[in-house]
Amino acid sequence: MTERHPRLTVMLTAFCGLLLTLLPLPHWLAIVRPQLLVLTVIYWSIMIPRAGGLLLGFAAGLAIDVFQGSVLGEHALALAFVTYLAVRLNLLLRAKPLFEQSLFVFAALMVYEFVLWVIDGWSGHPLSTPTRWLHTLTGGLIWPVVAGVLGRFHATR
Repeated sequence: MTERHPRLTVMLTAFCGLLLTLLPLPHWLAIVRPQLLVLTVIYWSIMIPRAGGLLLGFAAGLAIDVFQGSVLGEHALALAFVTYLAVRLNLLLRAKPLFEQSLFVFAALMVYEFVLWVIDGWSGHPLSTPTRWLHTLTGGLIWPVVAGVLGRFHATR
């Protein structure tokens, strides 16, 4: 399945990431939960940029917007921008060890959250507490686990 249909694998793992992102959790745990859909899109944009590219990032962002009830296009714009960075730097990032990839993912998640923060400010939504930035740290820390799990779904060339 993975060699012949990489787009199907990308879509199925992105759907699982969406479900894990939308899973209701207690408030104290939801604060530190990493954005698993964003991590999944970043992974596929780095490893298979033709199968998981800007369209995947934009569609995944729209799905988050629809299901969370935020400003339509807010997450889509932020995730498309982060996906563009990952696709643009994919050859450089694939050659790096997981620690350096984790630093890039942390920076990409900070950019993602910054774009969301700016859009929230411009649209008049309340700019929440500093805890809104915690999931970027946990996303960077959990990146080696995400890369290991998603790496099982495709064969490297």
